[in-house]
Amino acid sequence: MGDYTAPVTDDSFKADVLESDVPVLVDFWAEWCGPCRQVAPILEELAEQYEGKVKVVKLDTDANPQVTAAYGVVSIPTLNFYRGGELVRSLVGGRPKRALAEEIDAVLEGAEA
Repeated sequence: MGDYTAPVTDDSFKADVLESDVPVLVDFWAEWCGPCRQVAPILEELAEQYEGKVKVVKLDTDANPQVTAAYGVVSIPTLNFYRGGELVRSLVGGRPKRALAEEIDAVLEGAEA
């Protein structure tokens, strides 16, 4: 089971995301956001598919304004990829599973270069 169900917060973001040994995909979402709810099951599947290679986590933008503001997230869902403490890729809006898998693969290839 992937980490997707464990939410990341303003307080845990540095340890969970920036200091992670593997790349992290952060789903910036909110309870009231319809497209966020549509992309959630896809991310859950991807969390399992890439378990051990990529950590997939979610951050509630309403509950965690500091990280949301720090990365300039204005529309959700925003999917940010972090590697080695750096933001390496950002996607705004939902995507089909195959497109998200391709993005994850691109980030992983960059990690191995």
